[in-house]
Amino acid sequence: MAVLSAGLAPSAAAADVQAQQWYLSAMKADEMWKVSTGKGVKVAVVDTGVNPNTPSLKGQVLAGEVPEAVGYKATEDWEGHGTSMAELIAGTGAGGGLKGLAPDAKIVPYRLVMKDMKNETDKKKAPGLAEVIRAIADSDVKIVNMSFGEDIIRPDDLAAIKYAQSKGKLMIAATGNDAEKKNFIGYPAAYPYVVGIAASDKSGKVGKFSEHGNYVDLASPGLNVPTWCDNTFRSYCTSQGTSQATAIASASAALIWSAHPDWTAHQVLASLIDTAGRDWAKDDPSTYLGYGLIRPRKVLENSAFDPGAAGTDPLARENALGVTGDTSPSPSASTSSQAPEDTSGGRTSAAGSDAESSGDTTMWVALGAAAAVLAIGGGAFAVIRSRRGA
Repeated sequence: MAVLSAGLAPSAAAADVQAQQWYLSAMKADEMWKVSTGKGVKVAVVDTGVNPNTPSLKGQVLAGEVPEAVGYKATEDWEGHGTSMAELIAGTGAGGGLKGLAPDAKIVPYRLVMKDMKNETDKKKAPGLAEVIRAIADSDVKIVNMSFGEDIIRPDDLAAIKYAQSKGKLMIAATGNDAEKKNFIGYPAAYPYVVGIAASDKSGKVGKFSEHGNYVDLASPGLNVPTWCDNTFRSYCTSQGTSQATAIASASAALIWSAHPDWTAHQVLASLIDTAGRDWAKDDPSTYLGYGLIRPRKVLENSAFDPGAAGTDPLARENALGVTGDTSPSPSASTSSQAPEDTSGGRTSAAGSDAESSGDTTMWVALGAAAAVLAIGGGAFAVIRSRRGA
């Protein structure tokens, strides 16, 4: 599997990194934190590993809860990607580091085998997705963050995901960053019972790299988001990708689940879908933004919010229909990421560095429909969409 890391821009000093987390103010995080900070919710970060020793993650990573059978180097991040996702979800902001959207949630780390690993021993010893998902399914983790993808359907992975769904887990995954090149169907996002997340910018426009299709369920901020530049953890870079959007979506779910601990995964997801920003009918989701842009504040500000029946799957139609379009992806295609720039102007290799990401700093796209303005948190987000085909 290849990590859906982002095209990265010049780095930012750690002391200034929180000022660059634009989505926190846009989503009115300060108001949400008066109601919920994610306390009591565990989020599994299935990724390149999570470094628990960054200032922002000290005390936030529950490495001891990872089963030994699937815990290979879970706290050694070979690329910096998994640590970044963990901080976006549950970083405390200590030491000038990233402030997570759900700063009192806890992270359970998993280091997944990935084809971009340069260490052959790691490739042999790191667990596969099916093993990891089954282990998570049998734990008390509520949310599974999967900021990665590939264009191969694996029956074992699908079976594990169905098992985790039966155990009440909310699984959230990145749709992919290759829309400008191939727009391949990305898995695990395209599997049934996995929530596929697209990436939007400050104005709410979907990133031109963000993959589209009927497996896109929601959109979340994913452009100009600070993350660690590399696995030295010396500086942050401005980044973009569906990986970041997925982490922010997972944190949003953690806020809601913390405020409503008796809700099921179906109800948490239903609340995100019901309150998503959109200017189209709920029963006619977009191929680019799904049911719209996440607005967890709309759930948290209403203590009497009705999430629907505990056992009703809000994505039942999508899960029954399956992915439409090309369902025979080529095993040779891969996701990719551009290597970040450090403060000295040098370049560092990143996951998938054999090919650069299609993401860049210009995120205007014309997807064949009119733009509308939606209020997401405190900001105005312009939305461009295209009708999802049956």
